[in-house]
Amino acid sequence: MPSLDVVVSCPVYDSFRVQQVAGMFDVPLAEKATERFAVEIPGEDEAWDVGLIVGPSGSGKSTVASQFYGEQLYRGGEWPDDRAVIDCLEDLPLQQVVELFTAVGFSSPPSWVKPYRVLSCGERFRCDLARALSVVRGQLSVAKDKRETASATAATDDGLLTTDEPVHRDSLRERSAGASRPIVAFDEFTSVVDRNVARACSLAIAKGIRRDSIRCRFVAVTCHDDVAEWLEADWVLDMATGALERRRLRRPPIELEIHRCGVAPWRMFARHHYLSGGLAPGARCYLATWDGEPVTFCATLPVIAKKNHWRFTRIVTLPDYQGMGIGMRVVAAVASLHRAEGLRINVTSSHPALIRHCARSSEWRTVNVKKTGSSPSGSKRFAKYRSSAGRAVVSFEYVGE
Repeated sequence: MPSLDVVVSCPVYDSFRVQQVAGMFDVPLAEKATERFAVEIPGEDEAWDVGLIVGPSGSGKSTVASQFYGEQLYRGGEWPDDRAVIDCLEDLPLQQVVELFTAVGFSSPPSWVKPYRVLSCGERFRCDLARALSVVRGQLSVAKDKRETASATAATDDGLLTTDEPVHRDSLRERSAGASRPIVAFDEFTSVVDRNVARACSLAIAKGIRRDSIRCRFVAVTCHDDVAEWLEADWVLDMATGALERRRLRRPPIELEIHRCGVAPWRMFARHHYLSGGLAPGARCYLATWDGEPVTFCATLPVIAKKNHWRFTRIVTLPDYQGMGIGMRVVAAVASLHRAEGLRINVTSSHPALIRHCARSSEWRTVNVKKTGSSPSGSKRFAKYRSSAGRAVVSFEYVGE
């Protein structure tokens, strides 16, 4: 187990005010101010996925992380004001950038085309997470285990819609035990975001790493100990005491309430949808709340010319809660309500996260793959209907457990 015993120091500059403070508060003065840190952390050859270095300001978190991880410690960086964030990770193919944004819970295409400076604090934090993780781009992909061949593939020219089953659990254990995966450490983790965003980001990053969609090990460095259970950290170094604790806390349950509603709640979700912000008048609308706060909205419509067959027309999870798996749990719950009425129900999307989820879930079956979308309707009756023409899409039908 690697250990660290380091003394850091800085000069104390003598001045009249320094002497005043020393006299007022009985501060002993020396030529240098020194601090000593003696701690241990798990080694790179040990089996762990997520670590946490936590402690109050001034406790030596950044110093220890810098000593242990060096250039692997991400401290932030500048983002250009005149470029969309989707263009700022130019070393990665578009498919990997989209997967990376999705893996950290940044799943709003309307925000991908904006510059960093206009994004919310939570979205900027997720962009920083994506940039930190982009250094492992050579190993960043959804794991392809050919032993389990159940997959849905809708390959476009750039491979945007290629999805595969996650690796077998045995492979995940082998991965955890290996020392080949790089380590990414992130300083000031969740320090600039509210605690809802902190929970969502912690869960998203932990889920992405443990499902092997992000092939690295992650160390969060923060003053907030409330993220430990959402990260499900394998080890926690408490800088307040210098103690290393190996533990795997269980993530708290996320209990949602789903309400049948009118179209009014759609206003707060519309601008986050990657298609039109409009909503058909005849749509059935559903609002999911967590601790009384709106988190997800979805709506369904009858399929044109198909009796007892419905489809999802809108699915939006607010940015602060993306990456937690809430959206598709809500979709499955609403789909089960339709099935209970004897209705069939489909979901069609070009979003890689939704496609990947449905492809690996036993609750959904792939029914159609269209590389160029559906043909536009020539009927005046459906003139306002927006088809998927020009967009690669995959359709799934809900079949239940």
